[in-house]
Amino acid sequence: MILHISQYGDPILRQFGEDVTGFDKNLAKLSEDMVETMHRAEGIGLAAQQIGKALRFCVVDIPQNPEHPMACILDGKPLNPDLLMPLALANPEIEELPSDEMVYEEGCLSFPEIRGDVVRADRVRVRFADLQGIEHSLECDGLLSRCIQHETDHLEGILYIDRMEPDILNEIKTDVKDLKRLTQKARKKELD
Repeated sequence: MILHISQYGDPILRQFGEDVTGFDKNLAKLSEDMVETMHRAEGIGLAAQQIGKALRFCVVDIPQNPEHPMACILDGKPLNPDLLMPLALANPEIEELPSDEMVYEEGCLSFPEIRGDVVRADRVRVRFADLQGIEHSLECDGLLSRCIQHETDHLEGILYIDRMEPDILNEIKTDVKDLKRLTQKARKKELD
């Protein structure tokens, strides 16, 4: 089922998510719906806040790029990232690993067509539970690392615009303000 994606200006995007406690068919269905919604919107990641739920849960689906291969170590074993996709992460906790910081132009499904450079660590370790509640540790780099950092930020009410340098944010400020105004106007109309 395709879900509604919250746009910037919706207060849910600033809410800190509650821990996932139920690892059951409801979580599996939520994951399935989120992946379907993400694919329909042509995204590579989607957090629960983006579909109106203040929950520490997100999904990612990163295609391999032969020109920029991603390293992936799951529970201490090297693994082809394609075997993990789509990946559901419940209660993820990020630890930056020693690596260079990377600048990359990010977008967000909650900010349609608004993009800007964001600096993030290239390598991270994420501890998370899968859909059955089994704990895992994943070390990754490249686009997978960036996407997980972006989605995990959402779970804490942090948006990619919060990570931008002031001069980059200034370049898109008008578009961001316009989106917020339109979102708030639409929400007010729904409540009336």
